[in-house]
Amino acid sequence: MRHKKSAPNRSHRVSDQIQRDVAELIRDLKDPRIGMITINHVDVTPDYAHAKVFFSVLTGDSQACELALNEAAGFVRNGLFKRLQIHTVPTLHFHFDRTTERAAELSALITKAVNDKAKDAEPDAPQEGKEAQPE
Repeated sequence: MRHKKSAPNRSHRVSDQIQRDVAELIRDLKDPRIGMITINHVDVTPDYAHAKVFFSVLTGDSQACELALNEAAGFVRNGLFKRLQIHTVPTLHFHFDRTTERAAELSALITKAVNDKAKDAEPDAPQEGKEAQPE
C-alpha cells in the first residue's frame, strides 16, 4: 500500500499550532527575565526536527529574554509533547524578531523626510503687494 503524501498545508498547520501552544506554555514560565512577549512566527523544518520561534518583547530586555527562553526550551518542548499529535516534536530555538523595531525606525525616518521636504517646499516669496524691485 502506498503512503499518501502529506497535504502541502500540513507544515503551516503544524507551525500555527506550535505558535499557539508555545504562547500558552510561556505564560506558565516563572523566569523574571521573560517579560511580556508575543510569538510572531514559527518556522518548522520539513522533517519537524527543529523550529525557529520568533518573538517580540513588549517590556524587558530582548537579549535576556532570548537567553531565558532558550534555557526554558526543553520545558516548553516537553509541554508540546503532551499537546501535539505528531510523531516528532521539534527542538525549539527562540530568536528575537526585530521587525516591529525596524518598522518603527522606518516610519520615523519617513515622517522626518516628509517634514523636511515640507519645510523646503515652503515659499520664501515676498509678501503680497510688495514686489521685489531690482537694485
